[in-house]
Amino acid sequence: MTEYPLLVVDAANVVGSKPDGWWRDRAGATERLRDGLAHLPEPFDVLLVVEGRAKDIKPIPGVRVESAPRSGDDAIVDVVATEAPTRRVIVVTADSELRRRVTELGAEVRGPSSVPR
Repeated sequence: MTEYPLLVVDAANVVGSKPDGWWRDRAGATERLRDGLAHLPEPFDVLLVVEGRAKDIKPIPGVRVESAPRSGDDAIVDVVATEAPTRRVIVVTADSELRRRVTELGAEVRGPSSVPR
């Protein structure tokens, strides 16, 4: 059995990267992101990390959702630290500090434009 790469998406950063009025309905924008992630052309194990006003977003088939108990960045780093030693992990974010932290742990990084929003 082949294990798909883990795609970890920084929901707040990806949603905030497109000035489309997301600030009026952060939860709704995060749900649209989640829904788009369920239809990626490549097979991934998708984990959407949410926080703040979007913390109650529910998972859907094909997209797991983790509500960060503190900062979303710290939750993403924790996931990468656990998963990267044994599988391919790709983090989607534009946050330069988060990029540095996860690449030091062995993750790959892609920008927000790499996923549908």
